[in-house]
Amino acid sequence: MRGACMITIKEVAHHAGVSMSTVSYVLSGKRSISEETKRRVEQSIVALGYHPNAGARALASNRSQVLGLVVPLRSDHNMPVIMQFVSSIVASARDFDYDVLLLTKEAGPGEAHRIVARSMADAIVMMDVESADPRVPELRALDAPVVLLGMPDDHEGLSCVDLDFAAAGKQMVNHLADLGHRSIALIGSHPSVYDRGTSYAARLLDGFQSAASKRNLSASVHSCAPGYDSVAACLDDVLRPDRGTTGLVVHNEAILGQLLLDLRRRSLDVPTDLSVITLCPDDLAESLAVPLTSMAVPAQELGAIAVEMAMARLGQELAPEVRLLQPRLTERGSTTAL
Repeated sequence: MRGACMITIKEVAHHAGVSMSTVSYVLSGKRSISEETKRRVEQSIVALGYHPNAGARALASNRSQVLGLVVPLRSDHNMPVIMQFVSSIVASARDFDYDVLLLTKEAGPGEAHRIVARSMADAIVMMDVESADPRVPELRALDAPVVLLGMPDDHEGLSCVDLDFAAAGKQMVNHLADLGHRSIALIGSHPSVYDRGTSYAARLLDGFQSAASKRNLSASVHSCAPGYDSVAACLDDVLRPDRGTTGLVVHNEAILGQLLLDLRRRSLDVPTDLSVITLCPDDLAESLAVPLTSMAVPAQELGAIAVEMAMARLGQELAPEVRLLQPRLTERGSTTAL
């Protein structure tokens, strides 16, 4: 017997007693075919073990069967978390019979147009979204579905999905305030994340500050680069005696392990001496030397939703939408009442 990879569309057509164009239409869905004919062709495909050539299928459907994923890999990114998003998007795209083209260079205005104009991808998911993102005008005019995994300030006419980071910042502050903490600190992302105007960091900071003001708390904000010296210097500032800090909100997955180690070096117990709450994936919060009460980053869910939104917009006009997932708090004993 010949291998399945050698079966041609001509042989499927002969086996089913139809024309080659009919088989092509059944495969591509470009024309309506009677249910009886469609069933006969599908039975022949199964009987012969035919697998359509990816290039031929793309020509027949006028699609590349590729989803573009724009995710610049920067030195200030936490790669394990980024890869959770990437793996979710790849797995979800596979469910739609799509491959993923990973674009890791910094993508300025014009990059999305280049990808679509060269038929490199049928739709695009973009990560690393800035509050004042310079790509917004181009994305509005693009003749292909685009979904932002993030939300710029000016998102009118764009489809976005993200965690509600502002709500997460507010809830973490309120959690500490409800426990009686009156002086708290936010240890945030790498300084370059704020300098770049990254949307998620700015939104969480806004939520933190607005909730702290509403609850009349003393609150300080500190950006922190990873590394022993950076974390130690950050904690020196956070724990200055005049601040009287009793609660930490940490939005920086890369420093969590080092932060807990440095607190131990200072003979500070979590939560007896200092309550700590963080925003990070659940598996990371659970695996630390001191399991931390946290707001989850639902990377798997967000990636899957981004792909579903992009696929839903292929071949049909759907109104732009913004989906913000509500944060979920899981207590693990790293915060306590005063």
